[in-house]
Amino acid sequence: MTTTTTMAGVSGVSTTLRLGTRRSALATAQSRMVAAQIEAASVLAGNPVRVELVEVTTHGDVSTAPLSSFGGVGVFVSALRDALLQRRVDLAVHSLKDLPTAPHPGLTLAAVPLREDPRDALVSAGGRGLAELPAGARVGTGSPRRAAQLRAALPGVSIVDVRGNVDTRLRLVADGELDAVVLALAGLRRLGREQEISQVLPPTVMLPAPGQGALGIECRADDATVLAAITPLDHPQTRAAVVAERALLARLEAGCAAPLGALAQVSASPDGLADRQALGLQAVVADVDGVVVLRRAATGAVQAAEALGHRLAEGLLADGAGRLVAAATPASPDRQHAAPPARSSLARPLAPDQPGSSDRPGPTRTPAGEGDL
Repeated sequence: MTTTTTMAGVSGVSTTLRLGTRRSALATAQSRMVAAQIEAASVLAGNPVRVELVEVTTHGDVSTAPLSSFGGVGVFVSALRDALLQRRVDLAVHSLKDLPTAPHPGLTLAAVPLREDPRDALVSAGGRGLAELPAGARVGTGSPRRAAQLRAALPGVSIVDVRGNVDTRLRLVADGELDAVVLALAGLRRLGREQEISQVLPPTVMLPAPGQGALGIECRADDATVLAAITPLDHPQTRAAVVAERALLARLEAGCAAPLGALAQVSASPDGLADRQALGLQAVVADVDGVVVLRRAATGAVQAAEALGHRLAEGLLADGAGRLVAAATPASPDRQHAAPPARSSLARPLAPDQPGSSDRPGPTRTPAGEGDL
C-alpha cells in the first residue's frame, strides 16, 4: 500500500522520493512529519521534491513474541533496510532507539532531526501519578528498561508484559485491565494523545532508552539526490546527544533485553559559542528486578560525544554493569531468576568486570526496540 503526500500550491516539482515507513499509526505519523519537513526544506533550497510514503511490514509489526526475546535483531529495521538496498524506497525513517548501533553497509544515517522530549510518560486510571498508584498496581510495559526502573521506584508493583500499538495499550487502562501503562512521551505527542498523560516521569526516576524521542533518516550512501534533500534536516545537538547514548550502548554490548537507560543533553556555554558547548550524559543499568541499580554521569565536549559514551560505559563496567547485561540476555541461564530478593535502598556493589580495550570492536547492538511507544 502506498500513500502520497502532496505539495499543495507548489509547482515545478521534478523529483519524487519514496519514503519507506512501518505501517503503524505512530510510524506513519512520524514519516508524514519528516516528509513535510523534507518538502518544505526543498522549496527553500529552490529544488522542490515530492515525498511519497511506501508502507513496509517489519518482523516486529507482525510478531506477538515479547520484544526482549529478539536479542540483537533489528526487529523494526531490517525490512526497511532491505527495501532501501533493493531500491524499492529511497529513504527510511526509524525511531532511533530501534536502530542498531553499527552502520549498515551501503547505507548512511543522513539526518537526525530535532529531538522530541525523550522522557517517558505514565498513563493511569484516574490520572494518578506514580507515587499515588495503589499497592500491587498492575502497570503495563513491554520494556525491561522500564520494568526494572518501575520496580526500583515502586516496590511491590506488578509489571505486566504488553505488546500492541498505543491505542491497544491505552485501552487496557481505560477498560480496567491495568492500573497504568508507561509509554514514550514523544510517541503520545506525535499521535496527539498528550492530554491522556497522568505524569511525565523525570529522568531521576526513569531514564529513557538511548535515542528515545529522536528519529533517524537513513538512505543509500551513494544517492546524492536523496542526501541533498535530507541533510538540511540534521540537528547537530540532537545528533551529538544520540551519538553519546548509542556509543555507551554499543560499548556495554547491550541489546533490547537489557534494562539500560541513557540520556545526553547539550548545555549552552557561558559565552554562547556553539563550539564550546558541553554534553552531559547520564546512564543507568539495572537487574531485571530493579534490586541492583547502577547510575553514573559524565560530562564532555560536544565534539567528543562518542568518546564520552565510551568513557561512561567503562565506568559502569567497572561497577559491574557487564554482569547485569549478561544476566538479562535471553540465552543466559541467569535470566531464569527466582523470586526477586529484598530490595536495597542503594545500588549493591558488584565485583568489577574486565572491560578490555575501549576500542575493541563489539557486535552490533539493537537498542530498546520499543518503537517510541
